[in-house]
Amino acid sequence: MPETTIDGLSLAYRDTGGPGRIVLLVHAFPFDGRMWDGQVARFGDRQRLLVPDLPGFGDSSVPDDPAAYSIDAYADHLAALLDDAGARDAVVCGVSMGGYVALALWRRHRARVAALVLADTRAGADTPEVARRRAEQQETIHRDGITAVADATLDRLLSERAVARDAQLRARTRALMEQPAAGYVGALEAMRTRHDATADVAGVDAPALVIVGEDDVITPPDEARRLHEAIRGSQLVVIPAAGHLPNLEAPDEFDAALAGFLARL
Repeated sequence: MPETTIDGLSLAYRDTGGPGRIVLLVHAFPFDGRMWDGQVARFGDRQRLLVPDLPGFGDSSVPDDPAAYSIDAYADHLAALLDDAGARDAVVCGVSMGGYVALALWRRHRARVAALVLADTRAGADTPEVARRRAEQQETIHRDGITAVADATLDRLLSERAVARDAQLRARTRALMEQPAAGYVGALEAMRTRHDATADVAGVDAPALVIVGEDDVITPPDEARRLHEAIRGSQLVVIPAAGHLPNLEAPDEFDAALAGFLARL
């Protein structure tokens, strides 16, 4: 895998080298770029897909200090990735935490974002209750490792209807969640302290697609509708029988939405 370095940290990424528009795929927590394998298989020979492992995950650097992680720092790494890949800009597609990073990339490096795909994410910062839960998860990981947090997170990520449809979905998804403990703790810190982008999204002037799984309990469809209404001219797609990870749970429907959006650009 190629990699780029910023602030002493290496960022590993895949580059499919396809002939079409550049699409930057930003993974959710607590995954790495492999969560996009289905999209790489479907689009990689048509689009140039850049698929990073954010710091703390996959083959990228794993800082031990939680203070080394932030959503803004993730975004700066992606800007450096675009430089390394010789890409002026990209369609930036993020799921969940990847959506937070996509919005931060637009805010901090606006010229690098040709369009946005925001899937199962929100603009707002954590509520006090969610911030407390993330701090408790950090303490659990320090004490016991990632297993309890990963298992509890998995229970909320997937739609029961998607699991019933695909008997292997749960096991495949859980395997992707085997990541370094320091990456978990750092990403929880990054999300817990992230910038509130609620006031920013009304200024998004790039084409935007908002996607949400119909059964998402973490960022429900009403949250996606608020994001869609705040971004002038955006499109909204609700994917039936999918939860928080529609590209894994309903890949055909997710890929059709993404392909239609790319075709319209």
